[in-house]
Amino acid sequence: MKLMRAMVHQQYGPPEVVTLKQVPKPVPSGKQLLIKVMATTVNRTDCGFRSAEYFISRFFSGLIKPKFNILGCEFAGVVEAAGSNVTDFKVGDKVVGYNDYQFGGHAEYRLCDQNENLTWMPSNLSFEEAAPLIEGAHYALCDLRAAKIKKGDSVLINGGTGAIGSAAVQLAKYFGATVTAVCHGAYLNLVGSLGADRVIAYNLEDFTKLPEQFDIVFDAVGKSSFGKCKPILKENGVYMSTELGKRSENVFLALTSRYRKGKKVLFPLPLLKKEDVVFLKELAEAGKFKPLIDRKYPLDQIVEAYRYVERGQKIGNVVITL
Repeated sequence: MKLMRAMVHQQYGPPEVVTLKQVPKPVPSGKQLLIKVMATTVNRTDCGFRSAEYFISRFFSGLIKPKFNILGCEFAGVVEAAGSNVTDFKVGDKVVGYNDYQFGGHAEYRLCDQNENLTWMPSNLSFEEAAPLIEGAHYALCDLRAAKIKKGDSVLINGGTGAIGSAAVQLAKYFGATVTAVCHGAYLNLVGSLGADRVIAYNLEDFTKLPEQFDIVFDAVGKSSFGKCKPILKENGVYMSTELGKRSENVFLALTSRYRKGKKVLFPLPLLKKEDVVFLKELAEAGKFKPLIDRKYPLDQIVEAYRYVERGQKIGNVVITL
């Protein structure tokens, strides 16, 4: 039996529950592909399922202990072997994928079905650049589509340096919106380079007291609230947040405000389809979207990567190299 290196967690808890182990190298069959993982990431999704801080996550990952012991929801790599019924990919293909149910990216090899959220890697990105293509972007894409973003909309994005926020800035510009982004003053030029029409430093100015109003206010870091942002929403404006809010108010407000006229809260479920992965890949190849990368760590330093991500101050994405 051949073995591979993997970062394994067998209980919920802090970053230290993840340890480097030798585990059996999987063998593909049927429509399965064996992917040699070249790069993966540590992100908020991985952290949330590892810690189970939100108890509701256990209904998906296991009530008492994790059902799937190797995290890593996004990855970029090379098809090393394929089952006998694989038709869409071939050995040697460079691919990028996402799976936030079974995970598996924090290992040297990952087994996946050809029908999973998987596509060919953008030809203009390296493995390390492609690995963070999906996680933050698909949350941003889901929310912007739910808000029915269209050309000419005015959009404010709070948290323009995060994985979700930096993707939201680029996607909103792609959809033709006028974008105001909010971030720390040290990163004004960086966020401006993503395409934002205006960038506001939250440490110097309170964006909730701006004189103008917006069609969409997207809090990509969950640091504000509908109540605070209501004055800067247009009459039929939409507020969205990546967090539940105080006492889960964003879920409640999304359920109640949908039946009222005027300003609304949206809290869409972050569903991902294979065509969304292909869409992001095509945007990247067209130069319309590129994941923002903060730091890179080797696989055996993944605990430190978790610690860094959980400080809440990362800029874009944290990549793990193999």
